[in-house]
Amino acid sequence: MDSSTLRKQFNRFRILIIGRANAGKTTILRRVCKTRENPEIYDSAGKKIDPAVLMASRERGVHDIENEMVFRNNPGFIFHDSRGFEAGGHSEFDKVKAFISGRSRKRSLKDRIHVIWYCIPMDEDSRSFTNAEVVFFSQCDTGSIPVIVLFTKFDALYDDTFEELISKGVSRKDAEVLVPQHAKEAFANGPQINLLYSRKDNQRPPRCHICLPDMDKDDADCGPLIKRTAEILDDDVLKQLFVSTQRTNLELCMSYAVGRSLVKHLNFTQIISSRIFGKSDSSCQIIADLGRWFPHTTYI
Repeated sequence: MDSSTLRKQFNRFRILIIGRANAGKTTILRRVCKTRENPEIYDSAGKKIDPAVLMASRERGVHDIENEMVFRNNPGFIFHDSRGFEAGGHSEFDKVKAFISGRSRKRSLKDRIHVIWYCIPMDEDSRSFTNAEVVFFSQCDTGSIPVIVLFTKFDALYDDTFEELISKGVSRKDAEVLVPQHAKEAFANGPQINLLYSRKDNQRPPRCHICLPDMDKDDADCGPLIKRTAEILDDDVLKQLFVSTQRTNLELCMSYAVGRSLVKHLNFTQIISSRIFGKSDSSCQIIADLGRWFPHTTYI
């Protein structure tokens, strides 16, 4: 079954986002969906949950990872939220493991989890890995689901980096410019990254990580997260679905449309069809293939 047929059967990309309380998860999801609104919540049967009922459940400590979070601004994304293992200890971790395992066994691709974003905040009180991260990456088998670690609130490291640059004789003006890159470089060689990728007995280490500073600001850029997520998706159908669902990075849509679809038509059609059969793909087919990488397009 080709990608166009599969795309007609399902058109929503499903993400599990994991992270402790105050990890900045909702802020990131709002940025990804380009909205300031709260998501609408649906139960596993697709019934919308009343916000008052949901609030009452949260106050009682009840949380259902099967619930679906959908932002009206971009209903093409379905998010599942894990509240973090520290909230429920082994019980919460077991629920996440069961959820990932159960979704991996779903026959339909539309019901599976397509990617996992694991959020680790880097603000003052949370710079070190907790037992939750150690347990997840050493014991949770995510199968073929790619995992990206999101180091949220990364700008919390900027003050220390700024003082370090000043102590080395860098002017305050120059230090302000250099801080983001220096913080990122220092972090890349730090203990958190070594622990993340080098821990013994890791069943499924993350595919990659990304540092996300200043997500609470109006001009916050989630483009790097979108780009990295697209890159680590091995399945071409999922890659195309993700790229065409996101609406924050038009350049990414153009890049994949040209690099994947247009190049395919040029190389295959011109070299094979034109020289041997004397014909080429119709312009309508080429336009349709290019359009599948963009949001707001329909297929007939």
